Amino acid sequence: MKKLFAMALAVGMLCNAQAADLYKASKNVALRAPAVPLITSDPYLSIWSPTDALNESSTMHWTGTEHPLLGAIRVDGKTYRFMGKDKLDLETLVPMTDTDTWQGSYTFDQPAAGWNTLSFNAAGWKEGQGAFGTPDMPRVQTRWTTPDIWVRREFQINDDLNGETIYLKYSHDDVFELYLNGEKLVATDYSWNNDVLLELSDAAKKKLQKGKNVLAAHCHNTTGGAYVDFGLYRLNKQTTGFETAAVQKSVSVLPTQTYYTFTCGPVELDLVFTAPLMMDDLDLLSTPVNYISYRVRSLDKKQHDVQMYVETTPQLAINELTQPTRSKVIRRNGINYVQAGTIDQPILGRKGDGICIDWGYAYLAGNIGANTAVSLGNYYGMKNEFATKGTLLPTQAECVTRRADQMPAMAYTDNLGKVGADGKSGFLMLGYDDIYAIEYFYQPRMAYWKHDGKVTIFDAFERAKANYASVMERCRAYDQMILNDAEKAGGKEYSELCALAYRQVIAAHKLFKDADGNLLFFSKENNSNGCINTVDLTYPSAPLFLAYNPELQKGMMTSIFEYSASGRWNKPFPAHDIGTYPIANGQVYGGDMPIEEGGNMVVLTAAIAKVEGNADYAKKYWDLLTIWTDYLVEYGQDPENQLCTDDFAGHWAHNANLSVKAIMGVAGYSEMARMLGMDDVADRYAAKAKAMATKWEQMAREGDHYRLAFDRENTWSQKYNMIWDKMWNLHLFPNNVMEKEVAYYLTKQNLYGLPLDSRKEYTKSDWIMWSAAMSSDKATFEKFISPIYKYANETVSRVPLSDWHYTDSGKFVGFKARSVIGGYWMKVLMDKMQK
Repeated sequence: MKKLFAMALAVGMLCNAQAADLYKASKNVALRAPAVPLITSDPYLSIWSPTDALNESSTMHWTGTEHPLLGAIRVDGKTYRFMGKDKLDLETLVPMTDTDTWQGSYTFDQPAAGWNTLSFNAAGWKEGQGAFGTPDMPRVQTRWTTPDIWVRREFQINDDLNGETIYLKYSHDDVFELYLNGEKLVATDYSWNNDVLLELSDAAKKKLQKGKNVLAAHCHNTTGGAYVDFGLYRLNKQTTGFETAAVQKSVSVLPTQTYYTFTCGPVELDLVFTAPLMMDDLDLLSTPVNYISYRVRSLDKKQHDVQMYVETTPQLAINELTQPTRSKVIRRNGINYVQAGTIDQPILGRKGDGICIDWGYAYLAGNIGANTAVSLGNYYGMKNEFATKGTLLPTQAECVTRRADQMPAMAYTDNLGKVGADGKSGFLMLGYDDIYAIEYFYQPRMAYWKHDGKVTIFDAFERAKANYASVMERCRAYDQMILNDAEKAGGKEYSELCALAYRQVIAAHKLFKDADGNLLFFSKENNSNGCINTVDLTYPSAPLFLAYNPELQKGMMTSIFEYSASGRWNKPFPAHDIGTYPIANGQVYGGDMPIEEGGNMVVLTAAIAKVEGNADYAKKYWDLLTIWTDYLVEYGQDPENQLCTDDFAGHWAHNANLSVKAIMGVAGYSEMARMLGMDDVADRYAAKAKAMATKWEQMAREGDHYRLAFDRENTWSQKYNMIWDKMWNLHLFPNNVMEKEVAYYLTKQNLYGLPLDSRKEYTKSDWIMWSAAMSSDKATFEKFISPIYKYANETVSRVPLSDWHYTDSGKFVGFKARSVIGGYWMKVLMDKMQK
């Protein structure tokens, strides 16, 4: 292993000896990311910019919760904001639950016309406290589990609001509409959003009147969690001095780094976000520290007086805005830290999908020096001090907050002094110490980088500072390797999609060891159900890890094997998951996926054997692999009405693609048996796989393509599971099945990609990559890539890349920030395996 890297939310340290090219992308990337990765380490430390310009919006956690990073540069006394948007100073008119409780009338039954008007008689409606929703949502006081809810909030306005700036703020899940005194202000489609701010138009403000008013909302829950919360606010007049936005000139997203360039008056600012998530260094991969590097240069050959400012808040360390926090300043070994976390510290106490961490500590740190400083203090006052004087407020030693509007600023500044054409530079670090990362079979486990507590967060900081230059160089070289491999395999558009996907895939995992020293690498099923180490996420994400570090692939699979080996899971097929993130104590999913998960595990174990050139890993679990393979033989030819990974599309019995997975599992078992010297076993199962494939071709054939289900005429689907037949050169399926399918797919493509099957216009882009890799040549492969590139480049759904989108509109259906897009590397893996 390489030396331990580092961790913590640290900001600091001037570095004047860096190579100039560290601030410019080694390859320019034209792709406009739907959301730009900034700080990416694991499912909890994951911060993105959802807009084209970094200073166009607040920065967000992948869930959509604000995780604020704010950056400004002061040039000759004038301040330019280059990162984030300053939190508006809002005065409450009608509160949301993040600041106060509220009471409303509600009904689950369709009300009469006019329900949203002031004059409506709501007699018979129930009274309840907001927020309204399912128990898994924040601050829910009134449970809502029916498909629809209607809510009315009557309130008084006593002031004259003419000339005031008024904001509506709301959170919802799913389809939502909201009215002010009968005037529709909001109407959404199927989506869920937190703390959306909407400035009222002049026409809408005219609907507000002195005295009694009503806000009325209707929300329809399509599936999963449900939520309604809303309020009304007015803008206070004070400003922070960060109103002037820098002009963004460029942004390029590479695998481990994001590069920005800004014009800030007479100077140019280069900004680089670096997540050293290199798979050849598990310490770096697992340590949640990211760098922010900056360089300032004069554009007019004159000297300019320059100060840098970067800020965050304790919001990085909470799940709900009402959670009390404690922040303090620590001085240690030449570094000043600002630490923030919840007072309660419920370590591993919260599990679920769309949540943020509320245990452990965020850190901001800066080198102790004459030109750098860190400070903890008043949110608005800190920025005013920097804008007017170029310095920070004197720091508070400690700050305790119990409300969202009390959040302090955790701020860093670097006085670069006189800056000329040669420029000056520095770097920041952001990170998080989660104390314990995962509960695995009732034992709390630390992240890998801690080495069972031998390494502290302060050790990590100090090593990060010392290793900065070498890590930056390594990341640059690593990016070039990833990009070159992808471009050679599938072209420039393909390489840019892989560049965007890389950090998202890695940061959806957590690396640790169990008590026996086994390496474990657990995914979180982001934005689908929050399960931990889900087998049918492991399967589509596998190509990236098989291509670059199969030990990480094993780290996703070992626990599934051990779960069965322990006797706690005793079915003749693998579990779907082992819990809800971060609690991994056993399967929680409501339905089994026998052929799906059995096929996944056997195929992936065979894939590992093929990559490594031996079946040593398979040998350890051969008894289980045999049981699972025999299940595939018995039930996989013509599957019953079983769940599969694409079950969101509606599961049908006799699923032809699921049958292909079973056949490839049987074939993979045969390949492993041969590697282990069991030729009789290998021959027997190879014959079974061949017979199953021959029968499959007869059962699924429908003219120029093959059916979605054996008994469904006039249907089709992507047969992405067949890719292993090509990769392993087995030639199981007769009559040129793959060639026919690929040719047929090209006739079914829409503007933004190939639909998943004949039922809907939506698709899964990870599976498209697998289907495309069945193409006979690179030119055909690229025909499938271009629509996916166009989707990523043009979608209006500004979320970390969704793998589930509509191929006609380019909007995402659901699923964001998921690990499954590791499947984008199937063509790279194919090329590596065929060398």
